[in-house]
Amino acid sequence: MWLPLLIKRLNHTDMQKQGLQLTAEEIYSVNNSSLKDAIVQFGGFCTGEFVSAEGLLLTNHHCGYSAIQSHSSTENDYLTDGFWAKSKEQELSNPSLFVDILVRMEDVTAQVLEGINNNTSEQERAQKVGQRVQAIAKEASSNGQYVSYVRDFFNGNEYYMFVYERFTDVRLVGAPPSSVGKYGGDTDNWMWPRHTGDFAMFRVYMAPDGKPATYSQNNVPYKPKH
Repeated sequence: MWLPLLIKRLNHTDMQKQGLQLTAEEIYSVNNSSLKDAIVQFGGFCTGEFVSAEGLLLTNHHCGYSAIQSHSSTENDYLTDGFWAKSKEQELSNPSLFVDILVRMEDVTAQVLEGINNNTSEQERAQKVGQRVQAIAKEASSNGQYVSYVRDFFNGNEYYMFVYERFTDVRLVGAPPSSVGKYGGDTDNWMWPRHTGDFAMFRVYMAPDGKPATYSQNNVPYKPKH
């Protein structure tokens, strides 16, 4: 996995040698539209990508499996038969599902490790780091406006904060039958090339003012920045 904030420093030269034509700024930028605005965390356990100007989101079938299952019944067996909404009104709400969109990454190493040196005991280091990590993330959340957390990298020598905007109105748009979407099961899931249609479509909605909101018929499709 590459860290978007560090691509220019660590990976971009090698990526260009392999044929990449995007600039580092086009991959990750805080102030301008970039690829990071199109890639999301899906449900906290998968990834997805926006593929339209109206919040249409593509992810894996196995990532949307639980959502598809929750809407399935003996009368409407969407796992077996698949599901496709023919209009936005037919899209299915998923109260427990969310999508996190990266707002920014930030190097907070200096803040986390301030005053910590080789003479600091492991116990004291762990205590200070833990307290600072929580405090930094809490401050960045802006009283719940964002989802923020700090993670350690390079064996605890560097710390980076991730700030996300969380959208909780995520609706199922379509998915193929499991015989297509889950063809090959977990065995083929780790193989390449794969002969399976492992995909599902969702749509992210927001309040009319552009802010995240719980499900409402008044919500409108999210407009991706990229």
